[in-house]
This record gives sequence, C-alpha cells and structure tokens, in this order.
Amino acid sequence: MLEIVKENNTHLIEKIKEHGELIAAIFSGLFILIAWLLGKDGHTAASIVFYVIAFIVGGFAKAKEGVEETIANKELNVEFLMILAAIGSAIIGYWTEGAILIFIFAVSGALETYAMNKSHKEISALMDLQPEEAWLVKDNGEIERVGISTLQVGDHLLVKPGERVPADGVIIDGMTTLDEAAITGESIPVSKGIKTDVFAGTVNLSGAITMKMTKSNMESLFQKIIDLVQSAQSEKSPSQQFIERFEGTYVKCVLLAVALMMFIPHFLLDWSFQTTFYRAMVLLVVASPCALVASIMPATLSAISNGAKNGILFKGGLHIEHLSVLKAIAFDKTGTLTQGKPIVTDFVAAKGEDGKALLSLLAGIEAKSNHPLAQAITKYAVANELTNYPQAQIEDLPGFGLKGIVAGKAYKVGKADFVGEQLAREFENNIALELAEQGKTVIFLSDDTRILALAAMKDTVRPEAKHAISLLKSMGIQTVMLTGDNEVTAKAIAKEAAVDSYIAECLPETKVNHIKELMGSYHHVAMVGDGINDAPALATATSGIAMGEGTDVALETADVVLMKNDLTKIAYAVKLSRKMQRIVKQNMFFSIAVIALLIISNFMQAVDLPLGVVGHEGSTILVILNGLRLLKKIKSA
Repeated sequence: MLEIVKENNTHLIEKIKEHGELIAAIFSGLFILIAWLLGKDGHTAASIVFYVIAFIVGGFAKAKEGVEETIANKELNVEFLMILAAIGSAIIGYWTEGAILIFIFAVSGALETYAMNKSHKEISALMDLQPEEAWLVKDNGEIERVGISTLQVGDHLLVKPGERVPADGVIIDGMTTLDEAAITGESIPVSKGIKTDVFAGTVNLSGAITMKMTKSNMESLFQKIIDLVQSAQSEKSPSQQFIERFEGTYVKCVLLAVALMMFIPHFLLDWSFQTTFYRAMVLLVVASPCALVASIMPATLSAISNGAKNGILFKGGLHIEHLSVLKAIAFDKTGTLTQGKPIVTDFVAAKGEDGKALLSLLAGIEAKSNHPLAQAITKYAVANELTNYPQAQIEDLPGFGLKGIVAGKAYKVGKADFVGEQLAREFENNIALELAEQGKTVIFLSDDTRILALAAMKDTVRPEAKHAISLLKSMGIQTVMLTGDNEVTAKAIAKEAAVDSYIAECLPETKVNHIKELMGSYHHVAMVGDGINDAPALATATSGIAMGEGTDVALETADVVLMKNDLTKIAYAVKLSRKMQRIVKQNMFFSIAVIALLIISNFMQAVDLPLGVVGHEGSTILVILNGLRLLKKIKSA
C-alpha cells in the first residue's frame, strides 16, 4: 500500500514538473488579478506586493534561463530583453503592464515547451515499449527470467503469447503472429514461422516461440529508431541556426536603439523626459524578436513528431528543409522499386511432356541450391502442390548453372548459353526471347539431347510503387531508376513502375556519378535505396532515403528512413516538409511585420505599453500555435 502511495506521489511530482511553466503562468495570472483588484480598491502597497509576486512566479524560469544562457554563451538573448522591459515598466509605474508582459511571456514559453514535449512523446512511447526482462533458455533446457542487459548474441529466448519480443533475432521453434506496429506502423498482424526474423518491441499475439538472438540490444532495429528520433530532435535546421546567430546581434541593436530613444526624442522632438523613457520601454517590449525566434523550432519539432507517427524518421530539421526543395529523385531497383525477391511468372514444358513432372524434376534439382532463382522455383513448385521431389545429385557451376543427376540420367539447368543457344531459340518458337523482352529472367531444363522446359522469373514491382511515382510526378519531381540489371530488364521494370527515365548496368561507383550528374541538372536530388551498394549514392545525394528493411549501412547513411517500406510515404514526407516551410515563412513574415508595425506605431505615439505587450506577446503565441498545426496528419498527396 505504501509503495502504491509513493508511486502515485512520484507520478504527481513528474506531472507537476512537466507542466511547471504553465502552472507558474496560471498562478502569475491569479496574482495579477488580485493585485489589480487591490489597486482598484486603493490598497496600493498591497497591490504592488502582489505584482512583485506575479513577476517572480511568472518570470523566474525565463529569467533564470536568460541569465544562464547569457553567461554561458556570452551573448544577450530575448529573455534578457523581457527582464529589462518588465523592470522598466515597473520603474515608470506601469506595474500592471509589466506583470502582464511577464504573464504572456510565461504562457508563450509554456506553449513552446508543450511543442517540444509533443515531439518527445513519440520517443518516450517507443522507449516504454522496450521490455526489461526476457525468458532465457539454458543449454539444459531450463528457463530463467533475466534482465535484458545480460543477454548476448546467440542466446535462445522463449517468448510467450502476449509478451513483447525482447531482442532482434530469428525464430528457431514455433509459429505465431506478431503485432509489428511499433516498428513498421502497420496495424495488421504478421504471421511468423521458423527462420523468419523478429524484432525487439513487437508483440507476440498467439503461439509461444523460441528465438535466437542475432543482434545486441544496442544494435537492434528498435534501438536504431530511438537513436534516429533522438538525434533528429537535437539537430537544428540551417534556418534555426541562422535565427539563433541573428538573435544576439539583434538584441544588441535593440538595446542600442532603446538607449538612444531615452534621450534623442527629448532633445530633438521636444518630448518630455517621462514620455521619452516610456516610449523607450515600449520599444524594448515591441522590438523584442520573441515571435521570430519561435517561428522555426516548434514547427520543426512538430514535423519530426508527425513523421515519426507516420513511419517516417527524419534525422534532423536540415533534412526536412532539403526535401521541401526536392526536384528529382533516383530509385534503386532491387528491394526498393521491386520486392527484391524473384517469383516464377511462367513455366513452359515442351510439347508432349508432362508439365507437372518436369516442374517436380526441376524443383528437385534446384532444391539443393541456395540461389534466389532456385528458391523461387521451389516456392513455385510448392504453390502448385508439388512437395515430393525426385532425389538429385548436383554440381554447381558458378556463373553458368547446375548439373544434376536424377535416377541415373544427367540434366542441365541454366541460361541459354549453358544449355545451348541454338536449342534455346528453337524451343517453342523462341518463346524465351519474348519473355526476356518483358524483363524476365529465363532458365532452361535440358537433357543430353533437347530442352525439356523453361521457367521465367521476374522481380516484381512493389504494389504501391506506381502510385508512389505518380504522386511524386504530380508534385513536379523528376523520377529516375538506377539499376545494375541489363538494358532489357531495366526497360521493362521502368515501364511498369512508370518512372520518367532509367539507367541500366550501374555499379555502386557509377550510381554516385549519376547522382552527381542529376545534382548538376536539378541541384536538389534524393536517392532511395536499401542495400550496402546504395550507401555511397545515399551519402552523395542531397537527401538519402533508406527503406526500413534495408541494411544497417543504408540506415546509418540515409537522412530519412521509411519504416513501413511504403514508397508513397516519400510523397507524404515531401508534402510535410513543404508545409513546414510554408508555416515557417508565414511565421517569419508575420513576426517581422508585427515588430515593424509596433515600432512605427510607438514612434508615432499611437500604441501604449498595454497594447504593445498584447501585440508582441500575442504574435509569439500565434506563431507557436501555427507551428503546432504540423502535429496533425496532413491529407494524402
């Protein structure tokens, strides 16, 4: 019972800390109201006491932040200006206005903190999904509950129904369905069996499984997501960096202008000294660049948070800005535009031959090989309800094909140049040529005298690829496919995916050269890839975009990661970045316009301190709220 009370108290304290600025602002407002009512009833001394309390309660956090940053950076800042403005207002007897300035400044600070907390919410939610313990299966078969930190690569772990997978690994026993929403954002559970990969943080929904840990917890995909989001939140965009550099110089200029305002109008325009000092205090308030400083960071953090919720991880504000001006995008083919796993699309047997028997024969030979094409054929055979293959002795001839002996008879499996090009052309009226022109890879099964059958395979285009390309084209972005495949295959895939152009027979180094050429023409170019061979091009492009299922090297090199492997998310990311840039520009234009208007109005004595406070601080709150609009999911492109 005592532990529960302690836990509740701790939770309450954490909540108070989280909303500390807002609570302080509310209390500051209450003290201002009390002070105003006391002053209205003629209790001047008591009124001033409550105004001072309001100053301290509402302004302490910002004053402390301003002084600490001024000392640490040896540079004046906005908070310092606000302290001076509030003190100056009190000196000339405008206690109410000075207190309201502190109050609204505290409210805008609380709003900015809210924006930052919202952006951190995704990372906190992810970290909460990490299990702290796991069931370790010992060598003698015993099961022990251990801490995650004690696990090592190669350990066997038991994951019971309803539990979270404790580490990245592969299933070695059992079948189940997993909820992988934490990793991919996909709500539909995924069926998993022996030899399939599982990821830390995902939920085991049905059967108990035993898995082998393949990565340490610091190298898991889940941890990489957390690291990516954390680095993105700490990295500032060029616009934000410029504003922060500009802030110090601007504050000095404001202080100089205020100093001049205290004396020059008194002597040149015959203003009274009290009027001159009052106008200097108003200038100190209205010229402060609070709204300008708040124009970018809340919007950037909101965009990063929005992306994280929708399966797009940005590594920083810089990369969001780059996407907003994207003019061309290059796609790797295998594993990016395509599934990366060939499937059999056609199986043709010689006339008069038993197709099923030949398919079973071919699968029996290919079953002994680990080549992706061989795996595609065996899967095709299983799909056709053929599981009992003839036993074969094989010889693998790298670069050519397979030689197999079944029931004492020799067979060849491979491309046309291996089984005989003339025989390949003669087989079924040269159907192989027609299939090759469709971008398919053709292999033949032959005996000593003739070709018995052929199988055509193709790496299929991702279901969403054509729609994704269409969305990018509608946004005015040029699309290019880069592939190491031959011209015929590249042309067929490019046509199916509907990209604007393609470049075939690319090596990793030539991909880099092509990216540089595109950057020469379009300046801002993105590269989308998933493999180690894509890493140099990802690093070269203005924006590198990696598929979430890609290699670790691709994930580390890229600037943006698509956790759902959904190419349509690229268009969403571009649209989000463009919306962020629009909001930032709106904020900057609005804040500068308000500052200019208030400065001119003050010099013309058309605005008093109360209106100056409301106009200045109100504009700060508005630009923060405008930035927070990016937390909402934007409409599909």
